[in-house]
Amino acid sequence: MARDEQLKARWELVVNFLSTRFAEGDILDLDAIIYLIGVQELGKPNQKYKKDEKLNLMHIAICRLLEPYGYYEFERFDEDGWPHYTVREQLPALKAGEQSVLMKEAIVSYFLERGIIE
Repeated sequence: MARDEQLKARWELVVNFLSTRFAEGDILDLDAIIYLIGVQELGKPNQKYKKDEKLNLMHIAICRLLEPYGYYEFERFDEDGWPHYTVREQLPALKAGEQSVLMKEAIVSYFLERGIIE
């Protein structure tokens, strides 16, 4: 299977898994999946979040997802349990489609590491 086809198939597995579990059958988009990963990484799933906290959760997810690529490095947890990352390397200038592919690859890797998809 070609790399692009494999990514597409695995991405669909992730979307279906999360949509079934968290969206009552509605299809989650990339931003919603990034948000859910942020909630997972924070470890406080049964909490209501304000708008700025939701943005922070997405930032946590992006840092965690791009950490294996060398862009971020985990630094510490603050007194409230929120993870903090340090920028190790600036992200290259990517077009919107390229950003989407990078994030989908990172999300698929995240779920592969956890054994949620194969």
